[in-house]
Amino acid sequence: MTQADNPTDAFEPRSAITRTLVERGYVNQVTDLEGVDRAFAAGIVPVYAGFDATADSLHVGHLLPIMTLRRLQQAGHKPIVLIGSGTTRIGDPSFRSAARPMLSEDEISANVAGIRKVFERLLTFGDGPTDALMVNNAEWLDPMAWIDMLRDVGKHFSVNRMLSFDSVKTRLEQQENLSFLEFNYMILQAVDYLELFRRTGCRLQLGGGDQWGNIVNGVDLVRRIEGAEVFGMTTPLLTTASGAKMGKTAAGAIWVNEDRLSPYDYWQFWRNAEDADVVRFLKLFTDLPLDEIESLGRADGAALNTVKERLANEVTALVHEADAARRAQATARQAFGAGEAAEGLPTVRLSDDERANGVGLVELLVRAGMASSKSEARRAIAGRGIRIDGDVVEDVEAIVKASTLPLRLSFGRKRHIVVT
Repeated sequence: MTQADNPTDAFEPRSAITRTLVERGYVNQVTDLEGVDRAFAAGIVPVYAGFDATADSLHVGHLLPIMTLRRLQQAGHKPIVLIGSGTTRIGDPSFRSAARPMLSEDEISANVAGIRKVFERLLTFGDGPTDALMVNNAEWLDPMAWIDMLRDVGKHFSVNRMLSFDSVKTRLEQQENLSFLEFNYMILQAVDYLELFRRTGCRLQLGGGDQWGNIVNGVDLVRRIEGAEVFGMTTPLLTTASGAKMGKTAAGAIWVNEDRLSPYDYWQFWRNAEDADVVRFLKLFTDLPLDEIESLGRADGAALNTVKERLANEVTALVHEADAARRAQATARQAFGAGEAAEGLPTVRLSDDERANGVGLVELLVRAGMASSKSEARRAIAGRGIRIDGDVVEDVEAIVKASTLPLRLSFGRKRHIVVT
């Protein structure tokens, strides 16, 4: 099964949803775009995307397949969210230089509870023909007998072919260890597709670009065992216009759960998008119609800042609701204007000992997540990038004392934290 460099070249879709997916930029690789388009035009298509429970929150890198499911549901198709409690116990080795840490059953259960939230905000669940369905692959993977697995499923996999996929080949070429446990991951993901086809009639699997090899294996397994035509599609692995991986900052991942990242910081991430990314992000991460996005994309200069606020408001409202977006915008405008600490900004609290003796500004910047290391904090101070209540701080040995609290700590013009 091969894939053209650009599957959308010289292709005229029959169905409106195929056109929407292509025009908004959701399509990267696809096993058979014309076949997918025919299926969409013929009736309701159950479509699934899988998410392992490796953390108690998803991050913005996960939003793209979820937004694709949202688009499909809006067009009258059925989204299936697969929570990978079973596969989490192994860990996907795709394009990773080392094995994921092994999680306990309690940790996996806690993570599952945490990641459910974003799906319930972006998709409509229920019992109707196009209502979203949430399933957990532990239901069928945990009881699976090893001998039955080898006999019924393993015989359909070629080790030669498995070794040819980039996700595996890269690891081996760099002489990095790939355990037999991890090597089985792609087989188990293929079993997920087979099981969902049998249970729900699922015809399409979605995933990020790093999932292509796993998805192709699932398509092939369903064809071999059930003789059915099913499809696979990946969304782009997003980078910003400057080449940075989408959703990664100096302070870490951009989480979607508010107990991991405040709605204000989430809003600020989108408000600080690079100019060249704004239109693309509006297409991928908001429900705004394309003609309105095209109009917004003509803005430049100061007007572009207003469009960035629109992007931040729309994306934050989807994940955290409209009130959170409005509060974040109001807080940002207050913080950029008057010198007082703005209500709603993220807060860092000093301990009793620190209030008594003070705490180094460098240490505080790292703890607040405004710098990823002490050396970065020192560079920011030396470069006149740090302000306390609007005043530039140039002393890398500066101590924050209780007598000055509360204060507003700023990194550049757009990142602010209240120290209390």
